[in-house]
Amino acid sequence: MTPIAKAKILPFIFGLVVLVSCKTKVEPEPPSQPNILFILSDDHTSQAWGLYGGILQDYVQNENLERLAREGAVLNNAFCTNSICTPSRGAILTGQYSHVNQVYTLSEPLPKGHPNIAKTLSANGYQTAIIGKWHLVGKPEGFDYFNVLPGQGLYWNPIMKTDEDWVDGYDSTKGTVHEGFSTDVITDLTISHLEQRDTEKPFLMFCNFKATHEPFEYPKRFAHLYENEEIPEPESLLDFGKETTGRTFGGQILERLADRWEGATKNPDVFWTQYPGLPYPLEGLDSVQKRKKIYQKLVKDFMRCGAAIDDNIGKLLDWLEEEGIADNTVVVYTADQGYFLGEHGFFDKRLIYEESLRMPFVIRYPKKIKGGQRIDDIILNIDFAPLLADYAGIEKPAYMQGESFRPILEGEPQEDWRKQMYYRYWLHNPVRPAHYGIRNDRYKLALFYGQDLGKKGTTPESTEPRWEFYDLQEDPREVRNAIADEKYTSIISEMKEQLLRERAKYGDLDEDYPVMQEILTTAFE
Repeated sequence: MTPIAKAKILPFIFGLVVLVSCKTKVEPEPPSQPNILFILSDDHTSQAWGLYGGILQDYVQNENLERLAREGAVLNNAFCTNSICTPSRGAILTGQYSHVNQVYTLSEPLPKGHPNIAKTLSANGYQTAIIGKWHLVGKPEGFDYFNVLPGQGLYWNPIMKTDEDWVDGYDSTKGTVHEGFSTDVITDLTISHLEQRDTEKPFLMFCNFKATHEPFEYPKRFAHLYENEEIPEPESLLDFGKETTGRTFGGQILERLADRWEGATKNPDVFWTQYPGLPYPLEGLDSVQKRKKIYQKLVKDFMRCGAAIDDNIGKLLDWLEEEGIADNTVVVYTADQGYFLGEHGFFDKRLIYEESLRMPFVIRYPKKIKGGQRIDDIILNIDFAPLLADYAGIEKPAYMQGESFRPILEGEPQEDWRKQMYYRYWLHNPVRPAHYGIRNDRYKLALFYGQDLGKKGTTPESTEPRWEFYDLQEDPREVRNAIADEKYTSIISEMKEQLLRERAKYGDLDEDYPVMQEILTTAFE
């Protein structure tokens, strides 16, 4: 090559090197650790997802839930360990049972300095944030940023609190008002915060909706949904008492929800909340007609509220794609527990019965999780934190009691995976007694021990300890307590032993409660 040719080509090569170098600085490689978007709703029970079949599957608005399911994996047997909002959130964050993280009822914060998944990921290079419903009383720890509802918060024009105006408890007088419907507001705030992230670091974002918690409000765009439709009823809607099923307690019956509607109608300025669609007259109806009419309002309001969640899941998924990070983001959508939509004549949650115990759960991560999967393994909410740590490339922290189910999601069956789960509900009330129990793939055994044990918010009035047992294969609706059926004697005996082993495994031994030691001695004879 002549000297003149060399002189012409060298500047070109130099310019190309500079161009490539500049491009590398402007567009850095995405983080090797995946982003994590954990979307958590409140009470959005599996019956109202449409992904789990059932009488509502043709009525619910679930376009984006189905989208997630097509592109990810659905858990068929995910369960909470204490079916009520605050303890379940504590379990999700810590990977621990209530007796370990000390969140038993609705009134306890996580202890100051207690470990959680946000702290663990933050210490390993993640940007961490939570926006929406917190409901753990004390100030969030481990999050670089938080903007949360005080307590339950409002559906319309919610007040939200950041670090700048934080006070412990559920005081709703401090914070910033955000105009709009809460599910829309929380989504918009989530996206706005993520747009300001450091793109060279992965993020852990909790986007926590208030919906579908009572009073089941919905945005105006869904006000006429189901307006002239009759929604199918659950088989056990007309269960009016323990006499027909052998259940050992009264339960939170639908008529109590109707009483709340009446209270909110008569005293709108002082009642604890407001419900959509009031007044809702029930006068002149017999007991069957009344229950049927109460059910129609509950289930329609609930599905309208859920439709707004589905809308906003779609908005979040679209943003990930527009940002170009969908393939490198683990997306989880779940609810903090299940909820009764008329089954057993109930509303609310709290119980070890299937509708309350079961947690709907779907996860998408295109790099590792094959789309369209249905997984039958028993997964608990204490397993969520270990899973997130695993995807972040972190060995399971010693403080977590749960286990990562990543191999299961990625097509590697685990022969030694749990075959049963342990559950305990602490917030005692005579109509929903405190209880613990065990569930495997076919049978369920529970002891409603009925003691308040001095926990916050409980009722001191105790109830007589009672056992319940269900064969979920022969009686999937749990309408026949078979504890006295002789054909199950050996199975019940074995399950009692298994229950004791599960309690020992997790260290839930009631050593500080003499009354429980007396009950256990008698109950397990």
